[in-house]
Amino acid sequence: MQRFRQGRTSLEDDPRIGRPVTSIADTNIEAVRTLIEENPHISIRYLAFELGVSYGAICGIIHDELKLKKLCARWVPHELNEQCKKQRVEICRANLAKLESGQSRLCDIVSADETWIYHRSITSKQSNMTWYAQD
Repeated sequence: MQRFRQGRTSLEDDPRIGRPVTSIADTNIEAVRTLIEENPHISIRYLAFELGVSYGAICGIIHDELKLKKLCARWVPHELNEQCKKQRVEICRANLAKLESGQSRLCDIVSADETWIYHRSITSKQSNMTWYAQD
């Protein structure tokens, strides 16, 4: 009330110097995105250490902002981008053409999840942690 008596008219807070209220800033989001693109097997703890941001903030950036999950120790987007969608449409059209021309049978065309197998040394269970979407 004292500030309004002194002539203040705005209800918004004045800008503050120092640490931001949240670590989920555009610069941190881009830094996390870059590090994950460089090394898809990177851990949340290493990201937090490297960027000087809390573990919880990194989790928020990865899950809420970037919409990623960890699957077989590799970051995978929840949603397909346009290039992936176009590639799937092209593959489906090619499969339909094979089916219609008699080059393939329906049982030869399998539609299911892919399995990716990587040959690398696993040092611990933690380094091979799998993230998945909860239903």
